[in-house]
Amino acid sequence: MTVFTNVKKEDLDKLKGWNKEAPKTIHELLRMKKNNLNLVLYTSGKLLLQGNKAEMETTVKEIEKLNLGNKEVGTRFVHESGWVIGSDEALKGDTFGGITVAAVKADEESRKKLVELGVKDSKKLSDHEIIHLAEKIRFLVPCEVKSILPEEYNAHAKRITSWLNTLHEQCASFLKPGLHVVDRYPGCNAGDLQEEKAESKYVEVAAASILARDAGLKQISTLSMMAGFRVPLGSTHVQLALEELRKRKHDFSKFVKMDFNNVKEFLKE
Repeated sequence: MTVFTNVKKEDLDKLKGWNKEAPKTIHELLRMKKNNLNLVLYTSGKLLLQGNKAEMETTVKEIEKLNLGNKEVGTRFVHESGWVIGSDEALKGDTFGGITVAAVKADEESRKKLVELGVKDSKKLSDHEIIHLAEKIRFLVPCEVKSILPEEYNAHAKRITSWLNTLHEQCASFLKPGLHVVDRYPGCNAGDLQEEKAESKYVEVAAASILARDAGLKQISTLSMMAGFRVPLGSTHVQLALEELRKRKHDFSKFVKMDFNNVKEFLKE
């Protein structure tokens, strides 16, 4: 897969011989196909090319010559041999939602496929890219995902770090054997190797970060349906959502992390 950024829909008319297809999601502005190559332009301005390698190289040169966007430089990962299991978590810093943990296992062959797929640190991807890649990762490599809802999270809040260690170990245990690499967090003692910013160094951890984020998005969607309104990600702009929970007389422990300071302060009011 090759990615270009800052691409405008009207500029793609300069590419000749492509057949337009119907967009598959609301995030797609344009979808085109030529022989064994697919092109998708997203509302974010990102252009994705997937398919035959030789055809892709020709098209990439044409796009660069026409100056239609900026080619995104691929992420360089640590070169490993043998089986590696990477694990990561999501929603840990979000007020709404519990926590999700994912693990991915790969060998040399599947590592190459993950890189070709465009796997990278989930923080560098949009939500619709996360959903798209997560589906492909699940079919490509062995993986395990745990999605913990707020009510269960709150039951473990007093020992959240040790519990998070356990969740990482549990996810990895389903995929053993293999070297278990964890994206280090405060108090982390899970895995065989704890590495800071591991999602940018190990493709397995990057893939796990995508699956964890995808599970987090699904959990937020579920909570939104339960609440009757769209609950937010993050912890910066959550005041209105907390007020809406109170207005609707919902049980806070089923939607938010009760140990977060912003929640404690709100409930004092």
